Amino acid sequence: MIKLDQFLKFMGVASTGGQAKLIIIDGGVKVNGEVETRRGRKLVLGDKVTVEGKTFEVNL
Repeated sequence: MIKLDQFLKFMGVASTGGQAKLIIIDGGVKVNGEVETRRGRKLVLGDKVTVEGKTFEVNL
């Protein structure tokens, strides 16, 4: 399990936690096809995160 903001940093989408927070709050992130605005959303194996047209699958 990993939090959404941490995942964005880990994948290199955001360089800082603050940047990840802004991307999430602005509605720029989808989890499994639905807009997610909670930066603390817990991701589990197999979740798909889409940001700026790129999709990443959680496999940690």
